[in-house]
Amino acid sequence: MIGPMPETLRVDVVRLPSSAGLPLPSYQTAGAAGMDVLAAVENDLRIEPGSIERVPTGLLIGIPIGWEAQLRPRSGLAVQHAITLPNSPATIDSDYRGEIVVPLINLGRQAFVVERGMRIAQLVFGRVGAAEWSEVSELGPTARGGSGFGHTGLR
Repeated sequence: MIGPMPETLRVDVVRLPSSAGLPLPSYQTAGAAGMDVLAAVENDLRIEPGSIERVPTGLLIGIPIGWEAQLRPRSGLAVQHAITLPNSPATIDSDYRGEIVVPLINLGRQAFVVERGMRIAQLVFGRVGAAEWSEVSELGPTARGGSGFGHTGLR
């Protein structure tokens, strides 16, 4: 059963000349959390193993205050080609007005070619809040306490 539609966020977008003829980012399925972002490269861009390349999208976006956008890897590129983002998720703040550029890293053993219009990442929008520090002498107890990395085991 499908529940009510979540809140829809209106985001202003400006196309740079480099994105001419490309569709805007879009959801590929009704339940998708992220919109697929396209490469606005003029010519094929080769990413050598171990290298990071900045891939332009040709888009500027105006994210409302209280929201952020996150760039995340596409699972198919990650699993099939070892292409991911080196800073995943990459946060785009509401006051950023430059071009959305996707840093891709090739963790594989073979070069990977990014072609114009290729779906290279996902863009996910989410609410954010501001934090204010309250300095105290100690923190209240929890069941977990200070247990960290791997504290729940593998099974």
